Amino acid sequence: MEFLRAFLIGGAICAVGQVLLDFTKLTPARILVFFVTLGVILGACGVYGPLVKFAGAGATVPLTGFGYLMAKGTLKAVREKGLLGAFSGGLTAGAAGIAAAVFFGYLAAVFSKSGDKS
Repeated sequence: MEFLRAFLIGGAICAVGQVLLDFTKLTPARILVFFVTLGVILGACGVYGPLVKFAGAGATVPLTGFGYLMAKGTLKAVREKGLLGAFSGGLTAGAAGIAAAVFFGYLAAVFSKSGDKS
């Protein structure tokens, strides 16, 4: 049942992204920023936490989950460190994901053949 919930919620989030791509003039970069910002806002309002508990990876893997992780880390760091936590909490919470993205992006660049699209 856990896999089904993750599939349905994660699929719904991705479907919203696809609808935005197909039926609006938003660029992929703007949709990315929209999803991350939406995750931060919903996480800060306390709405995204229950969704994460219900859907698991279906809510934490999409971009909204990254925004939620950063908001959660920032709130925790502000409670522990005060104002300094507002600047360091989000990056500390998302450090593993950011490092993995940089590392695997580097590997893809090393092992792929670059060239023009045309």
